[in-house]
Order: sequence, then C-alpha cells, then structure tokens
Amino acid sequence: MIKFLDQIRQNDINGELISEIIAEHKTEHDRMKKLYDRYQAEPEGVPILQRKAIDYEDFETGRIKRIDHKVNNKLNNSFDSDIADTKVGYLFGHPIAYEVDDKKSSLKQLIEDFSLRNHVPDEDSEWGKMATICGYGARLAYVDKEGKERIKNIDPWEVVFLTDGNIHEPEYALRYYETYNGQQKAEFYDEKYIHYYSTKDSSAFTLVEKKPHMFKGCPLFGLANNKELKGDAEKVLSLIDAYDRTLSDASNEIEQYRLAYLVLKGLGADDETLEKLKETGILELLEKDDDVRYLTKDINDAIIENHLNRLEGNILRFAKSVNFTDESFGGNVSGVAMKYKLMALENKSITMERKMTAALRYQFKILFSAWGTKGKVSEDDYLKVWFGFKRNLPANILEEAQITGSLKGQVSEETRLSLLSFVDDVQYELDKMQEEQDEYTQHLSPLDDSEDKASQGGEPDDEESE
Repeated sequence: MIKFLDQIRQNDINGELISEIIAEHKTEHDRMKKLYDRYQAEPEGVPILQRKAIDYEDFETGRIKRIDHKVNNKLNNSFDSDIADTKVGYLFGHPIAYEVDDKKSSLKQLIEDFSLRNHVPDEDSEWGKMATICGYGARLAYVDKEGKERIKNIDPWEVVFLTDGNIHEPEYALRYYETYNGQQKAEFYDEKYIHYYSTKDSSAFTLVEKKPHMFKGCPLFGLANNKELKGDAEKVLSLIDAYDRTLSDASNEIEQYRLAYLVLKGLGADDETLEKLKETGILELLEKDDDVRYLTKDINDAIIENHLNRLEGNILRFAKSVNFTDESFGGNVSGVAMKYKLMALENKSITMERKMTAALRYQFKILFSAWGTKGKVSEDDYLKVWFGFKRNLPANILEEAQITGSLKGQVSEETRLSLLSFVDDVQYELDKMQEEQDEYTQHLSPLDDSEDKASQGGEPDDEESE
C-alpha cells in the first residue's frame, strides 16, 4: 500500500484511487474474513465442513452395492478459536489499568469518565481478539452527537492503513463496506478530514461529503498482533486441517463398521431367502463348511491415537499455546513452575502487550488533541498516561501474601500492591488504605503527658519524678 502514499500526497484522494486501493486489498480482505469465519465455525471458513463424500465408481454387478461412501462425517476441531481465546483470556482477563502520572485529579477523572462512557475493558478485549485472529485490529476515534469523544472497534477486513511506518500511527486510513442494499461506501481519513464516498447508481466511487473529524491526526488506527500482521493460528492451519481429516475419517471407519457386509460361505441366497433372513434372523447351515459372518475392517486405533496426539502437540507448540488438559497442571503448582509451562504463551503475549501499548499511546494522543482544543488538558498530557497489564492466572493467595509481606519497606507500596492478583486498581487500594488510616487516627485518644495530669491535679508517675 506504500505505492499509493505519494499519489495521495501529491494529488489528494479521489474515487478512482479508492477503487484501486480496495482492489489491491482484496487478498488481505478475503484472508482475514476467512480467518474470522473459521473462528466462528462457519462452513465457509472451515475446510472440513465443506468436504464432500468420495464418489466411488459402481461395481459391474448389481447384486453388490457399495455403502461406505454414504458415511461422510465432518468433525471440526476448533483449535484456532481455542488458541485465540486462550491468549485473550490470559492477556486481557484482567482489564488494562490506566494510570496517570500526575497529581491533578482532573486528569485522572477525565480518563475514568472516558473509560466508563466507552466500556473500555470490553473494547480493549475485543480489539485484542480481532488482532489475534486476523493479524491486526482497527479502532476509530470519533465525536458523538453530544460532543463527547468516543472510540469503537472496526472489522479489520474493512480497513486499509496507508503508512510507511506502523499501522498504530497511520498517515491515512480507508474504511470500505457494503450496505444492506448492495451499495458500496468508503470513508477516507487524513489528519484533518473525513472524505465520504459512495458508488450510488454506478460502480465508480464519487465524493458525497467532506468534513473535519475534530482531531489532530488520523483517527482510524490499528493494533498489530505482530510485525508480520499474522494471526496466531495461521501457521498451524494445515495441522488443524490434518487433525480434522484424521478424526473425521476415523469416525467414518467406526460408523462403517456397523454397515459391514454379510458373507454367506457355501450358501446361495436369492431375494426370497434374504427377505426371510430380515424377518426371522435365522439361517440354516446344512454343510460343515458352510459359514455366515460379517466382513469388517480392522481398525488400528493405536496408530490413529498416536497420530492425533502428535498433531495436537505440534499445533499447540507452534502456535505457542497451552494444553490445559495436561495432567501436570493439576495440583498445587508453584508460581515458578507455572511460568515455565506458560513461557511460550507469555513470550507471544509480551509482543502483543508492546503493540497494544504503542496503539493506546497513539489513541490518547488523538484524544488529547481534542481535549486540548477544548481547554480541558494540555495536548502533551497524553504522555502522562500509563498502561498496566496483569496476566490472568490461577492465584495462590498464600504465596502472594508471603512474597508481598516480605517486601514491605523494601519497595514502594504501589509496586508491592501491584503484585497481588486480586488488586485490580492499585491507586484505588492506596486511597482506601489512606482513608482507613485517617479514620482510625481520628478515633485515637490523645497521649497523656505530665502537664495534662498536673493541670487536672494528678501526680506524675514515680519513675517520671525520679
């Protein structure tokens, strides 16, 4: 998409250029849409759900009829959704903490009001989920009808970022979509304006409206899952397909086992005999070599089980996910042992955390540009906002209490409390502790001294008089 940058910088945007950008983005659009359809287990996105039964050639004789091609199990093992959900739950199970490095309560209150109004914990989690599935997520900052600054997530396959840097700080961004009546619409964002385009009655995009978006910078920006903009499960999709085929075929074999052929050795059976067999279930064997049995397949379940176990292990290994059904997760696992088991997931999550931090930093840069224009804060105050990530892990409260207890007086109270998994808002906890301390202090009686006792006609203690 970099090749379009110079054209836009020199000639501005136009309908013809928008059509070219959309055509260039079609491959990425289809890739991300298919990944999300697969996450939802839609038949269009899962190859095994589209599989058709094998059409074998008919036998020459009409007395023998093939029945094994009638069984076509299509079993979807949604490893891809499990990989995405595991990471999202691990990284965003605890909401991101927005901390303000400023003593002004007005700045903190502004961030809290914004978070409540926009349901930020849910928006952040969904933003991270789409980036994990599709390779990147998209978010739009806008001003609502009440004049409030808002954010909302956009489906990433509808968005094209035009930049020679990172997608979390784009120079331009394009959103395109189709309406219910088949009309194509596009919204082009630059540092000052929104350009609205529509196809109307023709296939060409025409400019409908151009208006300022009230921010300083492109308000449509992205969250990268990694530098390559690839989803977490993309590297292992072929392994997942192999697992689906193997398990589906094994299920076919088991079901076909019930449809086994009846072999009559030494007997000739006409249609009348077969009908009586269905009614009575009895066959009369006159010769010693006569035999009746079912022709069945031998299923080597050990090979199938080992193959499935190897596929599952490779899927989780190369996707850097975790098998929580592993027996080693049972019992009271120490914190260090748990971290070793989660190291691959943690390494992947660290990359996402850094990308998320950069995207959120740009988000607040955009928001503070509007708040600064209104005189609420300084535009550079976005540099005072910090983001705290906490992993969602089973908590060993006793171990945490022992660790934090030994750190009292060695580190700051803010750092010490941040180590406790059940403390989501460290600043809130500090404020409550201070409030309780002040209340306790108010109920303490003043210490008695000799002057007080003397004024009341009392005598000082013997030890003090000596």
